[in-house]
Amino acid sequence: MKNSSGYILFILIALCGKTWAQDFHLSLPDAAPMYINPALTGQFDGKYRAHLQYRTQWNSLNIRPFTTALASFDMPVKSFAFGIQVMNNNAGTGYYNSLGILGSAAYRFSIDEPGFHNFAAAVQFGGLQKSVKEEELYFENQYNPLNGGYFDNNIPSAENLNAQNFWIPDVIVGFSYFYGKTAAKINPFIGYSVNHLNKPKESFYQTANTLPYRHIIHGGVKYNLNERFQFFGKGIMMKQVNNTQFNATLLAYYTIKDPGLILFAGPSFRNKDSFIFEIGGRFSAYQLRLSYDFNTSSLKTYTNGRGGFEIAFTYIPKLQKPNPIKSCPRL
Repeated sequence: MKNSSGYILFILIALCGKTWAQDFHLSLPDAAPMYINPALTGQFDGKYRAHLQYRTQWNSLNIRPFTTALASFDMPVKSFAFGIQVMNNNAGTGYYNSLGILGSAAYRFSIDEPGFHNFAAAVQFGGLQKSVKEEELYFENQYNPLNGGYFDNNIPSAENLNAQNFWIPDVIVGFSYFYGKTAAKINPFIGYSVNHLNKPKESFYQTANTLPYRHIIHGGVKYNLNERFQFFGKGIMMKQVNNTQFNATLLAYYTIKDPGLILFAGPSFRNKDSFIFEIGGRFSAYQLRLSYDFNTSSLKTYTNGRGGFEIAFTYIPKLQKPNPIKSCPRL
Protein backbone atom coordinates (compact mmCIF):
# COMPACT_ATOMS: atom_id res chain seq x y z
CA MET A 1 0.00 0.00 0.00
CA LYS A 2 2.63 2.45 -1.10
CA ASN A 3 4.41 3.97 1.91
CA SER A 4 1.42 3.98 4.19
CA SER A 5 0.59 1.69 7.06
CA GLY A 6 -2.36 3.82 8.15
CA TYR A 7 -5.88 3.03 9.18
CA ILE A 8 -7.03 1.86 5.78
CA LEU A 9 -4.58 -1.04 6.07
CA PHE A 10 -6.10 -2.03 9.40
CA ILE A 11 -9.62 -1.83 7.98
CA LEU A 12 -8.90 -3.96 4.93
CA ILE A 13 -6.96 -6.56 6.93
CA ALA A 14 -9.82 -6.74 9.44
CA LEU A 15 -12.31 -7.25 6.63
CA CYS A 16 -10.32 -9.85 4.73
CA GLY A 17 -8.19 -11.38 7.44
CA LYS A 18 -8.35 -13.99 10.14
CA THR A 19 -11.50 -15.59 11.47
CA TRP A 20 -11.15 -14.14 14.95
CA ALA A 21 -11.26 -10.64 13.48
CA GLN A 22 -14.89 -11.33 12.48
CA ASP A 23 -14.95 -10.86 8.75
CA PHE A 24 -18.39 -10.09 7.37
CA HIS A 25 -20.48 -13.17 8.08
CA LEU A 26 -23.87 -14.30 9.29
CA SER A 27 -24.60 -16.13 12.51
CA LEU A 28 -27.76 -17.49 10.85
CA PRO A 29 -26.24 -18.39 7.46
CA ASP A 30 -28.76 -21.14 6.72
CA ALA A 31 -31.64 -18.70 7.20
CA ALA A 32 -30.61 -17.41 3.75
CA PRO A 33 -29.88 -20.72 1.95
CA MET A 34 -28.66 -19.16 -1.32
CA TYR A 35 -25.97 -17.39 0.73
CA ILE A 36 -24.27 -20.70 1.55
CA ASN A 37 -25.14 -22.73 -1.56
CA PRO A 38 -26.98 -21.87 -4.80
CA ALA A 39 -28.09 -25.53 -4.97
CA LEU A 40 -30.51 -24.73 -2.12
CA THR A 41 -32.44 -22.41 -4.44
CA GLY A 42 -36.06 -23.55 -4.41
CA GLN A 43 -35.52 -26.18 -1.72
CA PHE A 44 -38.70 -25.65 0.28
CA ASP A 45 -42.39 -26.60 0.25
CA GLY A 46 -44.32 -23.64 -1.11
CA LYS A 47 -45.01 -21.29 -4.03
CA TYR A 48 -42.01 -19.05 -3.45
CA ARG A 49 -39.70 -17.81 -0.67
CA ALA A 50 -39.15 -14.14 0.23
CA HIS A 51 -36.44 -13.47 2.81
CA LEU A 52 -35.02 -10.48 4.72
CA GLN A 53 -32.06 -10.54 7.12
CA TYR A 54 -30.12 -7.93 9.08
CA ARG A 55 -27.05 -8.10 11.30
CA THR A 56 -25.13 -5.53 13.33
CA GLN A 57 -21.91 -6.13 15.27
CA TRP A 58 -19.07 -4.31 17.03
CA ASN A 59 -21.21 -1.46 18.38
CA SER A 60 -18.92 -1.48 21.41
CA LEU A 61 -15.75 -0.99 19.32
CA ASN A 62 -16.66 1.36 16.50
CA ILE A 63 -18.64 4.56 16.01
CA ARG A 64 -19.97 2.96 12.83
CA PRO A 65 -20.53 -0.76 13.50
CA PHE A 66 -20.30 -3.56 10.94
CA THR A 67 -23.73 -4.11 9.37
CA THR A 68 -25.06 -6.69 6.94
CA ALA A 69 -28.40 -6.50 5.14
CA LEU A 70 -29.66 -9.29 2.88
CA ALA A 71 -32.78 -9.74 0.75
CA SER A 72 -33.59 -12.72 -1.46
CA PHE A 73 -36.38 -14.27 -3.49
CA ASP A 74 -36.54 -17.74 -5.06
CA MET A 75 -39.13 -20.13 -6.46
CA PRO A 76 -39.29 -23.64 -7.93
CA VAL A 77 -40.42 -24.17 -11.53
CA LYS A 78 -40.96 -27.91 -12.08
CA SER A 79 -37.49 -29.51 -11.92
CA PHE A 80 -35.77 -26.14 -11.92
CA ALA A 81 -35.54 -23.26 -9.47
CA PHE A 82 -34.56 -19.62 -9.86
CA GLY A 83 -33.66 -16.90 -7.41
CA ILE A 84 -31.98 -13.58 -6.76
CA GLN A 85 -30.05 -12.35 -3.74
CA VAL A 86 -28.87 -8.86 -2.77
CA MET A 87 -26.41 -8.53 0.11
CA ASN A 88 -24.82 -5.32 1.41
CA ASN A 89 -22.02 -5.06 3.99
CA ASN A 90 -20.82 -1.80 5.51
CA ALA A 91 -18.13 -1.09 8.10
CA GLY A 92 -15.99 1.48 9.81
CA THR A 93 -15.33 5.20 9.67
CA GLY A 94 -14.05 4.81 6.10
CA TYR A 95 -17.52 3.72 4.98
CA TYR A 96 -16.11 0.54 3.43
CA ASN A 97 -18.99 -1.04 1.52
CA SER A 98 -19.41 -4.37 -0.26
CA LEU A 99 -22.54 -4.99 -2.34
CA GLY A 100 -23.35 -8.25 -4.06
CA ILE A 101 -26.18 -8.87 -6.55
CA LEU A 102 -26.41 -12.52 -7.59
CA GLY A 103 -28.88 -14.61 -9.55
CA SER A 104 -29.27 -18.38 -9.09
CA ALA A 105 -30.43 -21.20 -11.34
CA ALA A 106 -30.74 -24.75 -9.99
CA TYR A 107 -31.73 -28.15 -11.36
CA ARG A 108 -33.27 -30.67 -8.93
CA PHE A 109 -33.79 -34.40 -9.39
CA SER A 110 -34.47 -37.64 -7.50
CA ILE A 111 -32.78 -40.99 -8.11
CA ASP A 112 -35.59 -43.17 -6.76
CA GLU A 113 -39.28 -43.48 -7.65
CA PRO A 114 -40.69 -42.37 -4.26
CA GLY A 115 -38.52 -39.26 -4.48
CA PHE A 116 -36.71 -39.73 -1.16
CA HIS A 117 -33.12 -39.27 -2.39
CA ASN A 118 -32.93 -35.74 -3.76
CA PHE A 119 -30.04 -33.96 -5.46
CA ALA A 120 -29.52 -30.47 -6.87
CA ALA A 121 -26.85 -28.69 -8.88
CA ALA A 122 -26.76 -24.94 -9.40
CA VAL A 123 -24.85 -21.92 -10.60
CA GLN A 124 -24.96 -18.39 -9.16
CA PHE A 125 -23.64 -15.39 -11.04
CA GLY A 126 -23.66 -11.62 -10.81
CA GLY A 127 -21.53 -8.73 -9.65
CA LEU A 128 -19.76 -7.43 -6.55
CA GLN A 129 -19.34 -3.71 -5.94
CA LYS A 130 -16.81 -2.41 -3.41
CA SER A 131 -16.18 1.14 -2.31
CA VAL A 132 -14.45 3.24 0.33
CA LYS A 133 -14.39 6.97 1.16
CA GLU A 134 -10.72 7.97 1.23
CA GLU A 135 -11.52 11.41 2.64
CA GLU A 136 -12.91 9.79 5.81
CA LEU A 137 -9.67 7.88 6.52
CA TYR A 138 -6.41 8.90 8.17
CA PHE A 139 -2.98 7.72 7.01
CA GLU A 140 0.51 7.59 8.45
CA ASN A 141 1.64 10.67 6.52
CA GLN A 142 -1.18 12.69 8.08
CA TYR A 143 0.10 12.25 11.64
CA ASN A 144 1.26 15.46 13.31
CA PRO A 145 3.41 14.82 16.45
CA LEU A 146 2.83 18.33 17.87
CA ASN A 147 0.66 18.96 20.92
CA GLY A 148 0.68 15.34 21.97
CA GLY A 149 0.13 14.02 18.44
CA TYR A 150 -2.95 13.96 16.23
CA PHE A 151 -4.07 13.15 12.68
CA ASP A 152 -4.71 16.04 10.31
CA ASN A 153 -6.58 15.20 7.10
CA ASN A 154 -5.50 18.54 5.59
CA ILE A 155 -2.04 17.01 5.17
CA PRO A 156 -1.70 15.07 1.85
CA SER A 157 -1.98 11.35 2.48
CA ALA A 158 0.54 10.38 -0.24
CA GLU A 159 -1.85 7.58 -1.20
CA ASN A 160 -2.71 6.87 -4.79
CA LEU A 161 -5.99 4.98 -4.89
CA ASN A 162 -6.73 3.84 -8.41
CA ALA A 163 -10.46 3.76 -7.64
CA GLN A 164 -12.70 4.27 -4.63
CA ASN A 165 -15.55 2.36 -6.27
CA PHE A 166 -15.43 -0.64 -8.62
CA TRP A 167 -17.46 -3.66 -9.83
CA ILE A 168 -16.21 -7.18 -10.45
CA PRO A 169 -18.02 -10.28 -11.80
CA ASP A 170 -18.56 -13.31 -9.57
CA VAL A 171 -19.48 -16.95 -10.27
CA ILE A 172 -20.49 -19.60 -7.70
CA VAL A 173 -21.43 -23.26 -8.19
CA GLY A 174 -22.96 -25.71 -5.72
CA PHE A 175 -24.32 -29.21 -5.15
CA SER A 176 -26.63 -30.64 -2.48
CA TYR A 177 -28.37 -33.82 -1.31
CA PHE A 178 -31.15 -34.49 1.20
CA TYR A 179 -33.17 -37.51 2.26
CA GLY A 180 -36.79 -36.41 2.12
CA LYS A 181 -38.85 -39.26 3.57
CA THR A 182 -41.20 -37.47 5.97
CA ALA A 183 -41.94 -40.55 8.08
CA ALA A 184 -38.25 -41.38 8.62
CA LYS A 185 -36.66 -40.96 12.04
CA ILE A 186 -33.53 -39.43 10.53
CA ASN A 187 -33.20 -37.06 7.56
CA PRO A 188 -29.57 -36.33 6.60
CA PHE A 189 -28.54 -33.49 4.28
CA ILE A 190 -25.22 -32.28 2.86
CA GLY A 191 -23.96 -29.74 0.36
CA TYR A 192 -20.88 -28.11 -1.14
CA SER A 193 -20.30 -24.82 -2.95
CA VAL A 194 -17.30 -22.87 -4.20
CA ASN A 195 -17.34 -19.07 -4.44
CA HIS A 196 -15.36 -16.83 -6.81
CA LEU A 197 -14.94 -19.62 -9.38
CA ASN A 198 -13.81 -17.02 -11.93
CA LYS A 199 -11.16 -15.64 -9.52
CA PRO A 200 -12.10 -11.96 -10.02
CA LYS A 201 -9.43 -9.32 -9.56
CA GLU A 202 -10.11 -6.63 -6.97
CA SER A 203 -8.01 -3.76 -5.66
CA PHE A 204 -8.32 -0.12 -4.69
CA TYR A 205 -4.76 0.27 -6.01
CA GLN A 206 -3.13 -0.50 -9.35
CA THR A 207 -2.42 -4.10 -8.38
CA ALA A 208 -3.76 -7.41 -9.66
CA ASN A 209 -5.18 -8.79 -6.42
CA THR A 210 -7.10 -12.02 -7.13
CA LEU A 211 -10.05 -12.94 -4.96
CA PRO A 212 -9.35 -16.59 -3.98
CA TYR A 213 -11.82 -19.47 -3.91
CA ARG A 214 -14.05 -19.74 -0.86
CA HIS A 215 -15.13 -23.33 -0.22
CA ILE A 216 -18.27 -24.08 1.83
CA ILE A 217 -19.26 -27.51 3.13
CA HIS A 218 -22.51 -27.79 5.06
CA GLY A 219 -24.61 -30.63 6.36
CA GLY A 220 -26.40 -32.21 9.24
CA VAL A 221 -29.22 -34.43 10.44
CA LYS A 222 -32.84 -33.85 11.38
CA TYR A 223 -33.96 -36.30 14.09
CA ASN A 224 -37.72 -36.79 14.49
CA LEU A 225 -38.24 -37.85 18.09
CA ASN A 226 -42.05 -37.78 17.83
CA GLU A 227 -44.83 -35.61 16.40
CA ARG A 228 -44.00 -32.75 18.77
CA PHE A 229 -40.22 -32.83 19.12
CA GLN A 230 -37.51 -32.61 16.48
CA PHE A 231 -33.79 -31.97 16.79
CA PHE A 232 -31.44 -30.51 14.20
CA GLY A 233 -27.70 -30.98 14.39
CA LYS A 234 -25.85 -29.11 11.66
CA GLY A 235 -22.54 -27.59 10.73
CA ILE A 236 -21.02 -25.23 8.16
CA MET A 237 -17.33 -24.95 7.31
CA MET A 238 -15.98 -22.10 5.19
CA LYS A 239 -12.38 -22.08 3.97
CA GLN A 240 -10.59 -19.36 2.00
CA VAL A 241 -6.83 -19.87 1.57
CA ASN A 242 -5.54 -20.26 5.17
CA ASN A 243 -8.66 -18.92 6.88
CA THR A 244 -11.18 -21.45 8.15
CA GLN A 245 -14.48 -20.80 9.91
CA PHE A 246 -16.66 -23.53 11.41
CA ASN A 247 -20.17 -23.17 12.82
CA ALA A 248 -21.80 -26.00 14.79
CA THR A 249 -25.48 -25.75 15.79
CA LEU A 250 -27.99 -27.83 17.74
CA LEU A 251 -31.64 -26.74 17.65
CA ALA A 252 -34.68 -28.23 19.40
CA TYR A 253 -38.09 -27.84 17.73
CA TYR A 254 -41.44 -28.08 19.53
CA THR A 255 -44.75 -28.18 17.65
CA ILE A 256 -48.00 -26.82 19.08
CA LYS A 257 -50.63 -28.41 16.83
CA ASP A 258 -53.33 -25.89 17.71
CA PRO A 259 -52.81 -23.20 16.35
CA GLY A 260 -50.05 -24.87 14.29
CA LEU A 261 -47.09 -23.06 15.82
CA ILE A 262 -43.51 -24.37 15.78
CA LEU A 263 -41.03 -22.96 18.32
CA PHE A 264 -37.29 -23.62 18.31
CA ALA A 265 -34.17 -22.61 20.19
CA GLY A 266 -30.58 -23.71 20.65
CA PRO A 267 -26.88 -22.83 20.80
CA SER A 268 -24.23 -22.44 18.11
CA PHE A 269 -20.46 -22.23 18.33
CA ARG A 270 -18.16 -20.43 15.88
CA ASN A 271 -14.54 -21.55 16.26
CA LYS A 272 -12.16 -19.10 17.95
CA ASP A 273 -14.82 -16.41 17.78
CA SER A 274 -18.16 -16.63 19.55
CA PHE A 275 -20.94 -18.50 21.29
CA ILE A 276 -24.34 -17.87 19.69
CA PHE A 277 -27.84 -18.44 21.01
CA GLU A 278 -30.82 -18.58 18.66
CA ILE A 279 -34.58 -18.54 19.17
CA GLY A 280 -37.40 -18.49 16.65
CA GLY A 281 -40.79 -19.62 15.53
CA ARG A 282 -42.77 -20.64 12.49
CA PHE A 283 -46.49 -19.99 12.05
CA SER A 284 -48.30 -20.70 8.80
CA ALA A 285 -46.22 -19.10 6.00
CA TYR A 286 -44.13 -16.94 8.38
CA GLN A 287 -40.84 -17.69 10.11
CA LEU A 288 -38.83 -15.43 12.41
CA ARG A 289 -35.33 -16.15 13.77
CA LEU A 290 -33.28 -14.11 16.26
CA SER A 291 -29.71 -14.62 17.45
CA TYR A 292 -27.07 -12.94 19.57
CA ASP A 293 -23.29 -13.48 19.57
CA PHE A 294 -21.29 -13.59 22.78
CA ASN A 295 -17.70 -12.89 21.80
CA THR A 296 -15.15 -15.50 22.98
CA SER A 297 -12.08 -14.41 20.99
CA SER A 298 -9.15 -12.33 22.25
CA LEU A 299 -11.25 -9.22 21.56
CA LYS A 300 -13.57 -10.05 24.45
CA THR A 301 -11.33 -7.94 26.73
CA TYR A 302 -12.47 -4.88 24.80
CA THR A 303 -16.02 -5.93 23.94
CA ASN A 304 -16.97 -7.33 27.37
CA GLY A 305 -18.23 -10.38 25.50
CA ARG A 306 -20.60 -8.40 23.30
CA GLY A 307 -20.72 -9.43 19.65
CA GLY A 308 -23.60 -9.10 17.21
CA PHE A 309 -27.39 -9.14 16.95
CA GLU A 310 -29.14 -10.73 13.98
CA ILE A 311 -32.74 -11.08 12.80
CA ALA A 312 -34.13 -13.09 9.88
CA PHE A 313 -37.66 -13.13 8.48
CA THR A 314 -38.94 -15.58 5.85
CA TYR A 315 -42.29 -15.83 4.06
CA ILE A 316 -43.24 -19.04 2.17
CA PRO A 317 -46.88 -19.24 1.03
CA LYS A 318 -48.18 -22.78 0.82
CA LEU A 319 -48.60 -24.59 -2.46
CA GLN A 320 -51.94 -26.38 -2.60
CA LYS A 321 -51.66 -29.78 -4.26
CA PRO A 322 -53.81 -32.94 -4.16
CA ASN A 323 -50.67 -34.94 -3.32
CA PRO A 324 -48.29 -33.21 -0.88
CA ILE A 325 -44.78 -32.72 -2.22
CA LYS A 326 -41.87 -34.33 -0.43
CA SER A 327 -40.46 -32.62 2.64
CA CYS A 328 -37.04 -30.99 2.62
CA PRO A 329 -35.23 -30.88 5.96
CA ARG A 330 -34.72 -27.22 6.73
CA LEU A 331 -31.09 -26.45 7.43
